[in-house]
Amino acid sequence: MSESSRMNEWFVPKFGPIKFRAFVGILFLPYTGMCVSFAIIGSLLSHLIFWDRLAAIFVIYFLSVGVSAHAADNLGSRKTKPWGNYFTRSELIVMTITGISIAYIIGIYYMVQSVPLLWPIAIAEGFFLVAYNFELFRGFFHNNTWFAISWGSLPLLAGYVIQTNSISEVSVIAASIAYVISYLEIRISRIYKELRRGNEESNHESARLEYQLKAISLGTVIFALFCICLKYFELF
Repeated sequence: MSESSRMNEWFVPKFGPIKFRAFVGILFLPYTGMCVSFAIIGSLLSHLIFWDRLAAIFVIYFLSVGVSAHAADNLGSRKTKPWGNYFTRSELIVMTITGISIAYIIGIYYMVQSVPLLWPIAIAEGFFLVAYNFELFRGFFHNNTWFAISWGSLPLLAGYVIQTNSISEVSVIAASIAYVISYLEIRISRIYKELRRGNEESNHESARLEYQLKAISLGTVIFALFCICLKYFELF
């Protein structure tokens, strides 16, 4: 299949100018939504919820993962990425720098004010964003395990830490579950992308995997929204 085949992905809108569609596509909203949902779930594990901090961690991960990480992936990957056809190198650099800068400005405000324990996570996430997407150290960090840690486990811990400035057994267990879900998602996603480049028979299998990806990503987002409703109305 051609490089532009990802414009036919289920998470890319079928309407609007081509560059708008590509921009929505590069955000990988279902998978960015998973990462953001883990951060939200981590926040909701706290008994006392600071809603401004929950909103902050949402924005931080949406910008750092949805915008910066995916733009950086187009800049730094050794393989040509389909979204790179629709954006200039300068546009991708602006997206990368702008997203991560705003995310860190917000994060630093809270880290200085009340949650210093968030510093190690913030530093680790910054490292993974660069090391994973630019395939540093001969691509050592560009694999399923580090993906699941950086965009599954750590976001959930970050959500909990920004609320409590601590780490608990419950948050570690929840982070482990987030790791498993993220690992499953990225493993299926890689197989799915390879199959989409194949013949009609493999495309039949890719349709089954697409259904699984939808179930995992949308299920995680829906669960996070459900938890927000329960917490907001003080049902747990």
